[in-house]
Amino acid sequence: MSQISEQQVLDSLKQIIDPDLRKDIVTLGFVRDVAIEGGDVSFRIVLTTPACPVKEQMETEAHAIVSGLEGVTSVKVTMDAEVPQGRGIANNVAIPGVKNIIAVSSGKGGVGKSTVAVNLAVALAADGAKVGIMDADVYGPNVPLMLGTGYDQPEVIDGQLKPIEAHGIKMISMAVLVPPDKPMILRGPMLHGVVRQFLSDVNWGELDYLIVDMPPGTGDVQLSLAQLVPVQGAVLVTTPQEVSLSDVRRAVKMFETVNVPVLGVIENMSYFIAPDTGNKYEIFGKGGGQKLCDEYDLNFLGEVPLGMEVREGGDKGTPVVATFPDSPQAAAFRKVAEEVARQVSIEAMKPELVIMSRAK
Repeated sequence: MSQISEQQVLDSLKQIIDPDLRKDIVTLGFVRDVAIEGGDVSFRIVLTTPACPVKEQMETEAHAIVSGLEGVTSVKVTMDAEVPQGRGIANNVAIPGVKNIIAVSSGKGGVGKSTVAVNLAVALAADGAKVGIMDADVYGPNVPLMLGTGYDQPEVIDGQLKPIEAHGIKMISMAVLVPPDKPMILRGPMLHGVVRQFLSDVNWGELDYLIVDMPPGTGDVQLSLAQLVPVQGAVLVTTPQEVSLSDVRRAVKMFETVNVPVLGVIENMSYFIAPDTGNKYEIFGKGGGQKLCDEYDLNFLGEVPLGMEVREGGDKGTPVVATFPDSPQAAAFRKVAEEVARQVSIEAMKPELVIMSRAK
């Protein structure tokens, strides 16, 4: 019996198609480090995000396919992840080491944008990604409170600010640079300077994702961020009611104008589950987020229900994803994080997919 070859293993694994990128995992370069000793075969499958929802399914399928090859006696599949570099960021010196910048934005205040940004960051970190959060909501910087870091100022090392760390993520905010009771009275050029400082004067280190909690609306901070660095994409937060949706429509158009892809829409406060009866109440209406996505051909990233755990976590500095992992709200945030990571990978891989299609 002849020994199985590496090419036979690779050819067999071409049966597995990535559902998002619509190419086989061998062509995409996901299969690495194939090793064969007699009938023992081992290899790694390196996905584009540690939050991949089909990771276990792909591992099972790969194991079964290679196990079925003649001459194979054992198979070891190691699942790994390398988040791809975002568009153009490799050529920009503003944030060395940061692969993808994701703006979390909303058309209006009061929709829970900062809560979504914080729990999204914590969920991605819990999946194994390297994550930072930049609190660019300079008029209402609440991220330090929500992460429980207090208002101690960050260290300055070699002329750069060292981000404050909590719940597995790195964070910087205007709230840790000025006294908490000092009003933020900033005009356009000053806002631009703050955004530039957070991008270039902070030692972020190696990050897969930098989540940027934007101020509500479509003003100076959004424009500054788009001008200073290539943003991989924007995530828009809304609530179901029409008054929120109308403002998000403006945000969609604004990001289109500055050439930032909209990764999708998250509907927050979608419904309330009564803790005593389990009944579901759609307090703010139903289906608004999906309706907006249908209208503008956007991805619906998920809905997050109301819950006391979310409010308590925000007030105490203990995000619901970390402290109430079994709650419906935490499960919803984890699902949303998977969808966001998925869309970032699709966006980042687009240039490679174009090259592959032209090569055929």
